[in-house]
Amino acid sequence: MNDNRPPVVLGTMDFGTRVAPERAFAILDAFVAGGGVWLDTANCYAFWNDPDGVGGASERVIGSWLAARPGARDRVRIATKVRQNPLVPHVWPESAEGLSARAVHAGVEGSLRRMGVDHVDLLWAHAEDRGTPLEETVGAFGELVAKGAVLRIGAANHAAWRVERARSLAREQGVEPWSALQLRHSLVQPRPLTPVAEGGHRMLTAEDLDLARSEDLAVWAYSALLWGSYVRADKPFPRTYDHPGTTRVLAVLEDVAREVSATRNQVVLAWLLHQGIGPIVGVSRVEQIEEALAARRVRLADEHLTRFAEAR
Repeated sequence: MNDNRPPVVLGTMDFGTRVAPERAFAILDAFVAGGGVWLDTANCYAFWNDPDGVGGASERVIGSWLAARPGARDRVRIATKVRQNPLVPHVWPESAEGLSARAVHAGVEGSLRRMGVDHVDLLWAHAEDRGTPLEETVGAFGELVAKGAVLRIGAANHAAWRVERARSLAREQGVEPWSALQLRHSLVQPRPLTPVAEGGHRMLTAEDLDLARSEDLAVWAYSALLWGSYVRADKPFPRTYDHPGTTRVLAVLEDVAREVSATRNQVVLAWLLHQGIGPIVGVSRVEQIEEALAARRVRLADEHLTRFAEAR
């Protein structure tokens, strides 16, 4: 992996929609105070919850927070995404932006404007766009790095073979290659070969990890805590997680949490961090991000990891 220690990433998807700006400010302040660095957003967040029917609310909140906190930009790194923002309000996926050169450049220009920054530290291709030649997308991302608008680039929700193909094309074009992957991953797993209900989500696979470790790519995992299902009775796991492996893993999780004096959420995050995977944690309260950051101090032994692996 690119960093010796993967980050706990603050997911800001709901900022400005389900999470009011003043509460988002408090969460951001607590995140930085606790030593957090990486913020993850997207230009499409969160169009499905926004009365306007388009994205941008999350980035605007981040921009307002940066403007209200002199020096904060030097303390955080910002990751955002292009692809998926509706070009026509309330019309998705039919009007979702793609990954053409024009769309990529326009998307980043909008993100920079909303956040009031001159660059982002990491730009993700949010999802595949099979309607645009991969060569074009690779070239557009490379141009953004070359002009300093983006420092690093990665692929979210892409098949491993597409990532490797894009990296090969980048080498041929002499531009910056994708060096990070973002996929869905958590301790419990859905039934094999069963699609998840959330459209566009792609699960992290052994092939993705093999590619990342072979090519020294960073890996971030979203939906790491499965929307509170590990700790909240009113947030049951989705039906695709209803299988004997889940029951066994949760029993081990309860035991390990007690043994290491941590919450179940913290053990899940520590499990990911131990593997070199940076979990993205979406929160709505300050105490939730404080709990997540404390997971960095949880130390799991090899014996704990073995028990989890055998339970699956």
